[in-house]
Parts: sequence; C-alpha cells; structure tokens
Amino acid sequence: MNPQQSSQWDGLRHFSQTVPGQTERLFYGGVTSQEINDRQNDRIGMQHWAQEGIAGRGVLIDYASWAEKKGIKYTTFSTHQVRLTDILEIAKETNITFQKGDILFVRVGVTKEWDTVMTDAQKQAYSDNPAPEHAGVEATEDVLRWLWDSGFAAIASDAISWEVYPPQSPDIFLHEYVLAGWGMPIGELFDLEALARSCQELHRWSFFVASVPLNMPGGVSSPPNVMAIF
Repeated sequence: MNPQQSSQWDGLRHFSQTVPGQTERLFYGGVTSQEINDRQNDRIGMQHWAQEGIAGRGVLIDYASWAEKKGIKYTTFSTHQVRLTDILEIAKETNITFQKGDILFVRVGVTKEWDTVMTDAQKQAYSDNPAPEHAGVEATEDVLRWLWDSGFAAIASDAISWEVYPPQSPDIFLHEYVLAGWGMPIGELFDLEALARSCQELHRWSFFVASVPLNMPGGVSSPPNVMAIF
C-alpha cells in the first residue's frame, strides 16, 4: 500500500534539503540518504508521531468558497496560487485569530473538482501527464516567515502538494523548509468538503483536531486517520 496515493501526512523521511557547506542533501535532524535507504534504520520514521498523535486546534481557510464569491475562476490542476494576502483576508473575514500550535487547513477545492467536475477522460489525461500542475499556496519567503512566526504545529490542505507545483521560484520549495528544516507535518489530499460545510453552517472556522498516524517504524508517510470536533 502506498499511503501517498490519497489523504496523507508527509513524514520527515519524505523530503531532504540542501545544507550550506554540505555536498549531500540532508533530512530532518541531519539524517542522511544512506540512513533513509537502510532498511534496518528507522530514524525519523512515522512511529514517533504515532506515539502521541497529532492533536490541537484546527483552523480552516476556505479559499475555494472565498474565491467563488469573488468571481475568481481557476482549475486546481494548474499553477493557480493561493496568496498569503488571500489567506490573511479570509482569516479577517471569518474572525480567525491564529494562535501558536494551530493546525492550519487550506481548502483549494481539489476534492470537489475531481468528484463533481472532471470527466473520466480528464482524469485519465491527468494520470498520464508526465508534468502535472497543482494549485496550492504560493511558495515565497514571506509565506515561510509567516508560517514560522505563526507557530503552526502542522499544515494541511486538499491540495495535491499543499504548495503550488511545479515551484514558481527556483529558490524556494516549501517542503524543504517545512519538513526537512522544521520537522512540521504537511497534510495533502485531505477531503475537506464536509468540514467546509460544517464551518459554513456553524459560522465557525476553528475546531479540535485529532489524528493518529500509522505506527510504522521507518514510515515515510501515513493516512491521517483524522477527525474534526466542534
């Protein structure tokens, strides 16, 4: 089973980064690719997250609904970008005040488009495309600084790669910093449709989140096994 084919937490073994003064890319905590490839080594595997789970206050930035109200048209299978200014404007409109330790969810509409708009032929064309495009949060230094300064415990989205893909800047790929640098979980392909409906009905965009990843020694990723409680 490949847990990265559907809703998933990207674990710390998923991404490495360049390090000044080093010729080899390193994973979180200085773990090397040799350690990752060693089947007897389970450093920074999913089993650590499984011990206590991922739990805390979640907040939803429903970009898809906001963009629809604004008349912003896009397909989530493109390089359409969710700007930091958009996120902050949505937070203001929905009375969200970010707090240290929050789990940030950003809905861009992938699940809705895949389930209700795309034809079988379009889905097959996407599957066959060697260079797919994915809408997501813009990858900029301002976004990185905002994520760090906000003190989020984790970030997640219904987007395929959370951030826009391919990277629009050759210098910044958020995964490198968030996973390999900070050790922060990234959730992708979460089905946020029911959550968005509940938030709209309750006029409340914060909730308690409880997630129990797989207890998989050396695991790279995991289904989220997550619920939101109001």
